[in-house]
Amino acid sequence: MDTKSVVIKFFAPVIDVTINALMSTIDNKMRQGVTDFTILISSPGGSVFHGLSAYNYLKGIPATITTHNFGSVDSIGVVLYCGGSKRLSVPQARFLLHGVSTNFPQNMNLEEKQLEERLKGLKIDSENIAKVIAENTGKSVEDVTDAMLERGQP
Repeated sequence: MDTKSVVIKFFAPVIDVTINALMSTIDNKMRQGVTDFTILISSPGGSVFHGLSAYNYLKGIPATITTHNFGSVDSIGVVLYCGGSKRLSVPQARFLLHGVSTNFPQNMNLEEKQLEERLKGLKIDSENIAKVIAENTGKSVEDVTDAMLERGQP
């Protein structure tokens, strides 16, 4: 049986537009019979929501996914990279982790409960990212969490 293979370049931030384009491209190629994908990644990171969604999508589709770091895979880009069942990297590549953050509009006022909710969401995001990276690297969740807090490498 002849397996069709496609290479996709993802040299972009992890945001709604780029992740939707990635998933649409894969969906279209799968309808054409493609079952093997290599995703070349170089990303500064971006949205936790879109990174985790893309990871779950890549892990859930009936295709073979290879991710390949071709430069820098930073922040939530590391989670996207973990979406591959096979992961490759050029020797000069960089992986960068850091803790999660949130933005507050200028002059925004939050009551205590709202601030607690925002903090709870950040902790959940941080835990989910650490679990994904730990599951795919063989590191402990604690080691990954420590690397995130120290802006390190997994």
